[in-house]
Amino acid sequence: MTKPELGGLSIQSAVDDDQMSLSVVICTCSPERTTQLWRLLRSLEGQTRRPTEVVVVVDSNPDLLAEVQGLAPRATVAANRHQRGLSGARNTGVELSSGSIVAFVDDDAVPSPDWVERLGAAYRDPTVIGAGGSVEADWEAGTARWFPPEFGWVVGCDYRGLPIRREMVRNLIGCNMSFRRSVFGTVGGFAADLGRIGTIPAGCEETEFCIRLKRRFPGQGLLFDPEIVVRHMVTRQRSSWAYFRARCFAEGRSKAAMSRLTGARRGLAAEKAYVARALPAGIRSAVLSWARGQDRNGLVRAGAMGAGLLITVAGFVAGTIEGYVLDPLRILSGGAVVASPRPEDPVAVVGPEEVPV
Repeated sequence: MTKPELGGLSIQSAVDDDQMSLSVVICTCSPERTTQLWRLLRSLEGQTRRPTEVVVVVDSNPDLLAEVQGLAPRATVAANRHQRGLSGARNTGVELSSGSIVAFVDDDAVPSPDWVERLGAAYRDPTVIGAGGSVEADWEAGTARWFPPEFGWVVGCDYRGLPIRREMVRNLIGCNMSFRRSVFGTVGGFAADLGRIGTIPAGCEETEFCIRLKRRFPGQGLLFDPEIVVRHMVTRQRSSWAYFRARCFAEGRSKAAMSRLTGARRGLAAEKAYVARALPAGIRSAVLSWARGQDRNGLVRAGAMGAGLLITVAGFVAGTIEGYVLDPLRILSGGAVVASPRPEDPVAVVGPEEVPV
């Protein structure tokens, strides 16, 4: 896969606090989130250390673009310049930003007051090329009693199995992550054939980017700090069983697509550890708490974990089969076929070059 190119990108690097400048990139596409976006923008103004700039990228919604321009007069507001979807919007945000650190936060999240300050402090270590932290769930309707904490990733939040202290990790959580600007000039941007498009619950674009990044910079790492916190809104719709099923299946398909780009060993290493350790421990704990009369919902949560795993595996199998269909097209075209998100969009073909190990 050819690394995604970013046009007009200047290369800078943070060395210390005096030289460090931090841009915050927010991607949005739904008018239903303008109230949440306003809360986010207000929270950035109240940071203990304000960001150098805020860039809001609106994906495929001209009416929303005009509304956000009025909502955020002090921010840089622009339409997505690239392929429709979260990856293209993030790449646009990188191009439009100027900070030596580029941070990403979701439009329905609110960072802690010291978020920018803590992110900046992480880069005092020259071996850190990316940093992020915890994503706490802010349940609109309260936590569903059947929902297992091990599956927090379904709603884009923390889950059991993540580090509980500062630690280098394989990848950061998309809702709360940042990178040195210089790395984008080296490895390119987020892969356009991965990631959410509108309300389609796909993902893994940040995971693939982080894996590609670590392959290119083997002596440096991605820091996960639980004290770097954002709170992420989980709507009623996202706390439903229907969304849980859809998100698990979509995650499986996304993992299959990502593995085709990164290789299964790198692409699934953390997932194998999660399935081998975190899930069995979670199921065992839930069943025991139910059996001891400590938690009457324990058995239901254990069942949800088992069902979630099976649905995710089914999605992975479906995505793998899709890959077998795409591979002959890739060979014939001499590149990797990037799925078109809409019938009217052209199918983009990129070259066969692989990012160096």
